[in-house]
Amino acid sequence: MRSYDVRGCVGRELGLDDAYALGLAYAASAGSRRKRRIAVCRDGRQSSLELENALLHGLIAGGLQVHRLGLGPTPLLHFAIQAGQLDGGVMVTGSHNPPEHNGFKLLLGGEPVFGRALQELVATAPTRRVGGSLCEFNLGRENGAGAYIERLAAIGAGAPALHVAWDCGNGAVGAVIGALTARLPGRHTLLNATVDGRFPAHHPDPSVPQNLRQLQAAVVAQRADMGVAFDGDGDRIGVVDSTGAIIWPDQLLLLLALEPLGTRPGVPVVADVKSSRVLFEEVARLGGRPVMAPSGYVIVRAAMLREGAPLAGEMSGHIFFADCWHATDDALFVAIRLLLALGRQRRSLADFRASLPPTAATPELRLPCPEQRKQAVIREVAARLAAAGVRVDTTDGLRVTTQEGWWLLRVSGTEPKLTARCEAADAEGLERLQRELMSHLRQSGVPCQAQS
Repeated sequence: MRSYDVRGCVGRELGLDDAYALGLAYAASAGSRRKRRIAVCRDGRQSSLELENALLHGLIAGGLQVHRLGLGPTPLLHFAIQAGQLDGGVMVTGSHNPPEHNGFKLLLGGEPVFGRALQELVATAPTRRVGGSLCEFNLGRENGAGAYIERLAAIGAGAPALHVAWDCGNGAVGAVIGALTARLPGRHTLLNATVDGRFPAHHPDPSVPQNLRQLQAAVVAQRADMGVAFDGDGDRIGVVDSTGAIIWPDQLLLLLALEPLGTRPGVPVVADVKSSRVLFEEVARLGGRPVMAPSGYVIVRAAMLREGAPLAGEMSGHIFFADCWHATDDALFVAIRLLLALGRQRRSLADFRASLPPTAATPELRLPCPEQRKQAVIREVAARLAAAGVRVDTTDGLRVTTQEGWWLLRVSGTEPKLTARCEAADAEGLERLQRELMSHLRQSGVPCQAQS
């Protein structure tokens, strides 16, 4: 079990008995809060259907009224809960994990169940209750996916007629992308839209540059205006411009924030600690209030709600709009809002990218480190920095700003690794920052063969 969901290798860490037990525990927890009507959705992994069936048996045995959505992306579940005025939901998904992994994302009352609440739910004593039932989710004359597509298409009706390449990575977005793009203005090229939980084209994680290579090549070859990529369950987005250059999530967040920044003086914009200094400085320069939050999509969303921000994002590709369903991270919704923003601003993604101050940055670096050493390494580096009189932002790990730029070192919440990122104004400055960071790591005995 992780901080934000239940996930593991199927057959070794996660099985059908676990799915059934989770269904019973969820039902008991929901029942104690007088919540009975929930939705269930699944991604396209090879183990998802069996795990969903076992989960459903547990939920129904626990007395819940379950509305089944079938195959679709995680945002479909969020949409259904809000549109159907349901009490909660469970998504069967391994997100962007390897094909042999799977898991569950839980929501109650429209809010994600995570941290201590997740631990308490999993530990809830199972209770069998009568009254459980199963039906297909419908909204008027539409099933769940149909209603979701209709809503997204209505939002995107005023988008400019651009040529967009969409890379679904064989993930769950493929279940809806064809019907959606057929309703949007412009020309649309679909890549890897067949849902296949083996992910034969490439791994479905758009935060890793190598996973965007096929999309970049297609955009350039077909002279498309832009490209959009999704992770395995459709809540994270990757974007490339017409030249094939990556628009990083913090750059995307800045572009999307330009409209509220232009109309609401002092508007807050939330970004995670891995985001570029350019984002924070530009938000401030344009009269907004930049808010730096710890990394973690649930934490970033909570910061957005706490600050009353219209949107938020993190470098992994989670982008949140406060007016999206119940303030969730829907990558299809974000893509449509991007198209609308480009139309209103009357410029291309490439023009926007060229307008930004130049920087040189590493991707997120993942540095193997034994679980029992992770926090100790952070403390050791912090002590050396304090002894040297260096000012450090400790929002999440250690973010050190120098004349060259900044570097970040933090603990991974999901793996036995440290994560790091460096950014400077040019390549020479970036090299100096990396040397400084790697020196600290070597002094604490951490090998510096980073995995991006």
